[in-house]
Amino acid sequence: MAVRKVPSMTVVLLLGMVAWVLPAPLAVHRQDGRRGQVFRSGIELVQLAATVVSEDGQLVGDLRRDDFEVFEDGVRQEIVDFTRDRVPLSLGVVLDISQSMSGQRIDDARLALDHFLSRLLDPGDEVFVTVFNHSSEVTAPWTVGPRQLRNSLDDVRPWGGTSLYDAINVALPLFDTREHQRAAAVVISDGSDTGSESDIRDVRRALRRRGVFVYAIGIDAPVTRPINDSVNPGVLTAITRESGGYTEVVHDSPELGPATERIAEELNHQYTFSYRPARAADGTYRSIRVRVVGQPHRVRTRRGYVADPWRRG
Repeated sequence: MAVRKVPSMTVVLLLGMVAWVLPAPLAVHRQDGRRGQVFRSGIELVQLAATVVSEDGQLVGDLRRDDFEVFEDGVRQEIVDFTRDRVPLSLGVVLDISQSMSGQRIDDARLALDHFLSRLLDPGDEVFVTVFNHSSEVTAPWTVGPRQLRNSLDDVRPWGGTSLYDAINVALPLFDTREHQRAAAVVISDGSDTGSESDIRDVRRALRRRGVFVYAIGIDAPVTRPINDSVNPGVLTAITRESGGYTEVVHDSPELGPATERIAEELNHQYTFSYRPARAADGTYRSIRVRVVGQPHRVRTRRGYVADPWRRG
């Protein structure tokens, strides 16, 4: 997918559709005392979240079940559940706090995320927040009611290097104990990876085993920087494309606000549906394709999943 350019500083925004492979969920006891769910990858149902856009890039929100066709490994599947209503969301924020995020950038990031969490999400959604430089830290665990996390980044002070791949790989397992089926991650970074032990292949493998679509916001400096310290939109696009998302690059940190607003707009206008695959879980990768019948609309959804047999523990 092409990288969209926005005048000013660089922020990478990844959005798209999600697919979950769900068995009967395994209940777990969560830190907040609620009975949560672990979404293991058995294949009783494959559930998808999808964003549909017209040829001119406008969101399409008035489609019906019969307007969609779903294919797994090229074989058409029967849609068994469908809704265009907004369903609750489990969302993770992954914020770069390396040294290059100092000053105006971290201030703008705080402002944009505070607005995103307090005004643009639904009160029934749950959110966690992680920050990273050369290591990662969970600053806020799963919290129902995104408004409660407003100002949660006030004490963050940027320093250190950028281990982007490791940060995503640390964040993804947190989705195994999410409360809701629909899941997304927002990644904000202003530089390329400079210190991860993992690589992009590790990230893509982890995404294939989880129903999480990724929104990335990449911030590129308007001043000259070493080439190995600049945002790499190609890498970010590869991650988002695998998950069903896209990468947007902006050139000024004040553009973070509009970028997160575009994420929320898509999250609030997705379709969710499911199908029951005929083949038993065998550990193989299954490709997914979704299209709108008779229309030139583009459908964003994850490209596939690994059909792991469901195991407790």
